[in-house]
Amino acid sequence: MNTPGPAESARSKADPLQLAARVLSIEAEAVAALIPRLDGDFLRALDLILACRGRVIVSGIGKSGHVARKIAATLASTGTPAYFVHAAEASHGDLGMITRDDVLVALSNSGEGEELLAIVPLVKRQGGAIVAITGNPSSSLAREADAHLDAAVKEEACPLNLAPTASTTAALALGDALAVALLDARGFSADDFARSHPGGSLGRRLLTHVRDVMRPASQVPAVLESASLREALLAMTRGGMGMTAVMAADGALAGIFTDGDLRRALDRVSDIHATAVSQVMTRGPRTITPDALAVAAAEMMEHHKINQLLVLDGAGYLLGALTTHDLMQAKVI
Repeated sequence: MNTPGPAESARSKADPLQLAARVLSIEAEAVAALIPRLDGDFLRALDLILACRGRVIVSGIGKSGHVARKIAATLASTGTPAYFVHAAEASHGDLGMITRDDVLVALSNSGEGEELLAIVPLVKRQGGAIVAITGNPSSSLAREADAHLDAAVKEEACPLNLAPTASTTAALALGDALAVALLDARGFSADDFARSHPGGSLGRRLLTHVRDVMRPASQVPAVLESASLREALLAMTRGGMGMTAVMAADGALAGIFTDGDLRRALDRVSDIHATAVSQVMTRGPRTITPDALAVAAAEMMEHHKINQLLVLDGAGYLLGALTTHDLMQAKVI
């Protein structure tokens, strides 16, 4: 008789999908249970950090340390200067990173972690403020803190009720709530966020403007509206943008002639030499200003199902143009 292997035996104990659903349900309930606990202590924590003249130092150990690192990163990227200090290392020299102008955000589910409790008196002695996030409002850390955020959970999502799961999720959610409240209080904007994320796709989307990716007017194919369809076709071919701008005699934009216009024109035009481009061009085309975000150009092109966009100044004169290919090259889309 074949005996089941370890993996098969483990799977037979619980349906994986049911177990996963239970984990998510427990963690969702743990986060929802935090809402009625948002009280004056949360507001005190917010005021302490807003009044902070130094940095926010986030500290913890074990799984709480991992959560503390993430909270510090979220704070730093949303307008609150912050960094992580390992609680164990703090007692061996890293405490020198913390000054009287700083606020210490200390994470410990039990609130009795020796490493954190060892540095709390030293932080308080030099005048630093302490915000504690614990799962035990009666703990030593909670009592010593200037503000305490209650992250207690009814149970861990671990079937053994041992591995930190729901408790770390609750602590992380409270850290996010604090970071977002601080973001709003500081008037932190999308542009501010982009400046702290210049290397990623989000930064490119928020910092790149049309002027940064457009082709200048000197590189945009253009013909007068009195030009023939043949001349427009030649200009469009030389320009390599799948279109040509059509200009009025005074230099203002009259319209655009695109590949789509050409396909439609060939169905009803017999002589490309005798037909003026003004008869087959698109008048009043979609345009954009150079100061608009490149992502706005991408959204406009997608919404109107067009591949080219002319860039005009306030007086309606051509400054440049861009295509979906230009936006792709700039990694805006």
